[in-house]
Amino acid sequence: MQRIRLRYTKRGRLRFTSHRDFQRAFERALRRAEVPMAYSAGFTPHPKVSYANAAPTGTGSEAEYLEIALTEQRDPETLRALLDESLPAGLDITDAVEARTLGLADRLTASVWELRLEGVAVEDAEKAVEAFLAAETVEVQRKTKNGVRTFDARSAVTELTAARHQGDPQGDRPLDSACAILRLVVRHVTPAVRPDDVLSGLRAVADLAPPVPAAVTRLAQGLFDEESGTVTDPLAPDREAVTAASPTAAVTAPATAPGAGTA
Repeated sequence: MQRIRLRYTKRGRLRFTSHRDFQRAFERALRRAEVPMAYSAGFTPHPKVSYANAAPTGTGSEAEYLEIALTEQRDPETLRALLDESLPAGLDITDAVEARTLGLADRLTASVWELRLEGVAVEDAEKAVEAFLAAETVEVQRKTKNGVRTFDARSAVTELTAARHQGDPQGDRPLDSACAILRLVVRHVTPAVRPDDVLSGLRAVADLAPPVPAAVTRLAQGLFDEESGTVTDPLAPDREAVTAASPTAAVTAPATAPGAGTA
């Protein structure tokens, strides 16, 4: 059984698709691309697809991950192209690598988010960010199926900065004259701290309330590097393992056996 790990996106209007919607679209793409999927056992077999830490409905993402199991060997890049063609624009397969290591989900320990705050001046956003980072704890509330839960949104945040908007590459939402961009790096903790929790925290400590809902996009997710403070590529260990195992990576042995004489 071959395992392939894929990176995919949710862009533009398709950021509003739910995780279940994506699952249905992806399973249809697997059938269209005639991928030789491995299936679970039992009365209702399902294709073996493992999803890791999907972004909330309504948020865009450049870094979603999943893993599929195949019954036949396939070239990862060829498979990526076939699946990408079988999905609607906005749900794009951007990377594929053969799984050579364990624990993909264990390497998704932090995310980098971009929050676009239309109608908010960057000066106001900077003051709110300063107040948020200066606080030891920022308690926020979130409604769950078990009732309202209160938790600290500050401890999971390792970086939060504000900048002026520099353009609209996706063009999926009109812009007002004032537009601040927040860049957020947050650890994946329990309970999970989401971008909307950080926005609630900014409202609590600095009364920052965007006039329209923020456009939120996940830019990256992976293992948090404590030394550099960056989020690393979770597929890098698999790429390195594939490269190390390839014949071209091996050192060519001497043509003459040790100790052999010349003719």
